[in-house]
Amino acid sequence: MKQSEYLRLDATALADLIRRGEIRARDVCEAAIDRATRVNGTLNAICHPQFSEALEQKFTESAPFSGVPFLFKDLAQEQAGHPCSYGSRGLKNNIAPVDSEFTRRAGQGGLVFLGRTTTPEFGLKAVTESELWGASRNPWNLDLTPGGSSGGSGAAVAAGVVPMAGANDGGGSIRIPAAYNGLFGLKPSRGRISSGPFLGETWTGASVDHVVTRTVRDSAAMLDVLAGPATGDPFVIAPPPAPYAELMQKAPGRLRIGVFTESPYDTEVAPECIAAVEETARTLERLGHMVEYAQPEFDGMALARCYLGLYFGEVSALMERAREQFGATDDDFELDTRLIAMLGRTMPLPEYVRRRQQWNDFARALGTFFESYDLYLCPTTGQLPARIGELDTPSHLKFAAKMMLALKAGRLVHRSGQVDQMAMESLARTPFTQLANLTGTPAMSVPLHWTLSGLPVGVQFGAPHGGEDVLFQLAAQLEEAAPWFSHYERLEDAF
Repeated sequence: MKQSEYLRLDATALADLIRRGEIRARDVCEAAIDRATRVNGTLNAICHPQFSEALEQKFTESAPFSGVPFLFKDLAQEQAGHPCSYGSRGLKNNIAPVDSEFTRRAGQGGLVFLGRTTTPEFGLKAVTESELWGASRNPWNLDLTPGGSSGGSGAAVAAGVVPMAGANDGGGSIRIPAAYNGLFGLKPSRGRISSGPFLGETWTGASVDHVVTRTVRDSAAMLDVLAGPATGDPFVIAPPPAPYAELMQKAPGRLRIGVFTESPYDTEVAPECIAAVEETARTLERLGHMVEYAQPEFDGMALARCYLGLYFGEVSALMERAREQFGATDDDFELDTRLIAMLGRTMPLPEYVRRRQQWNDFARALGTFFESYDLYLCPTTGQLPARIGELDTPSHLKFAAKMMLALKAGRLVHRSGQVDQMAMESLARTPFTQLANLTGTPAMSVPLHWTLSGLPVGVQFGAPHGGEDVLFQLAAQLEEAAPWFSHYERLEDAF
């Protein structure tokens, strides 16, 4: 199979050609491996290749994605017998005894597994730069980050290694790489995709798995493959009335859409991100939708504190797991990770519980908003991608962090108000995504705008819990009205 042909087909088209016998699955796999070999030395998107194994993998020929190459994210999405490092030296020996539910269903869907993609340590940053794997790069501009934490997946899909790749989203980690790499990325509702068997809920329900794709139909069909409860899951949410691959083909009707561009944290929003939303709003009006400025009313600073409380607690728990199971030491973790873990260990338990309970306030506020509107539209990110290394901790702050760790000053930091400053510094570039995580509602980033310099800029739509069908329908309508697939041709010969 010619690589040029491979690059211009999405997963749905590839699977159809394989099922009809017009192309061989092995030829498709070889084309994907050739592309990976060509671009990965530059992008650093794949950390665990398993190319030889992929060429021999058996798959169900009647499955939806029969023979289509696929990459897992190296954070959760465990595959039996293969490492899953979470981007950390402390978990480099983490080898799952059984497949995760995500991996099992991906296999049932007929996908062929090429390996795993890079992530920052523990998936903690909106850039994919770790001490274990180094920096991953954005195929649209190699000086820039592909975002995080699913940055390796975003870069690999945009560059055409695979038509879609695994991702997960605990604070924007599907939507941010989608926005920065010119891809479609939908974060499903809480409970839509099982986190089993290793977890009941990931990040107490804030995080969920799915994929980043080049086309809406691939995302919808993949959600059909992945969705549904597994034995032992904590709860079951209502299934869609029909497969998403069918529902997305229906017109969404005339939607009421509330638009906002102001950061909920009162941080600066780049003009390009605002322009992308305004351009999209005009497109929506031409399509017959009702669009007006409106946004959910909630305390943005409280949302940031609640999100960081979760962040602190999850990091400290994962570090303890690495210590207990794999004998990891402090030297196996990055400085920022160790500092965050200390803040988790020293946060009073009643304070953690109070912040977790406060998630309800944001869900109720968003529910009130959805009484008047079907969807919201806002920027996916507040800023364009950072330069590689731009967000590294400065030397003086590294020194301060080392001092705090040495003095075990976590409680002092909590009392000093520095956590609020950390919230603004860590979330300022991506302030729009955490709301969907804490409320458990679905949200998607759609690649509808490119800057004059050729960088993609995503816009975000959010829906009520269980509203993936409406999001897919609108995305398909926008994909037809303002198609983006031809943009990827610019990357075909870029490496």
